[in-house]
Amino acid sequence: MNAGEQLSLWGLIQNASLLVQLVMLLLLLASVVSWVMIIQRGLYLSQAKRALNNFERRFWSGADLNKLFREGNERAEKGKTDGVESLFRAGFTEFTRLRQQGSSGPEAVMEGTERAMRVAMSREQEKVEMNLPFLATVGSVSPYIGLFGTVWGIMNSFRGLATMHQATIATVAPGISEALVATAMGLFAAIPAVMAYNRYSAKAEWLLSSYETFAEEFSSILHRKVHSG
Repeated sequence: MNAGEQLSLWGLIQNASLLVQLVMLLLLLASVVSWVMIIQRGLYLSQAKRALNNFERRFWSGADLNKLFREGNERAEKGKTDGVESLFRAGFTEFTRLRQQGSSGPEAVMEGTERAMRVAMSREQEKVEMNLPFLATVGSVSPYIGLFGTVWGIMNSFRGLATMHQATIATVAPGISEALVATAMGLFAAIPAVMAYNRYSAKAEWLLSSYETFAEEFSSILHRKVHSG
């Protein structure tokens, strides 16, 4: 293998020590998985935002709550309800059930309704924040894994130099270059993961805040309804 092939990216990976190659493979897998999650989270959060806007537009247009509930049940049967509509369905289901029993006072009805919406909110929070911890881990750990591979590769290069009578740039460059590839791969895995985590965390926080606001407003509407009827 000539010098040009040795210093090509594939040549550097091929000539790296086994441990450095394992580090590179680990970083490659982390990068691929994180990109899958980045795309998946981006699509889910965009869909959740559209669903929030569409439902709030229908809800605040003065539509009948029973009609919205029936439409939500039809979508739920098709697996199409998510986000804020799940909070609405959970709260309205419990509200209707407790009122039909007739044995619960207004305060007990509202406590049960708010409890049902809190449970639904916890489920939606899990969905919204899914995979974000993995992106945070990849973003924070990958550079150190790459640095470990680099340090190990450079140590091997210096051990090899100890057996040589005369060291030149030509003899040192391949070993150091292949070690630095691990650092580059660590950054390649970390940078997109960190950027996606920061962006999606902000989106998730906005969505959850919007869900909480809706739950409070819906609770106020039901509170007036139960005390007026």
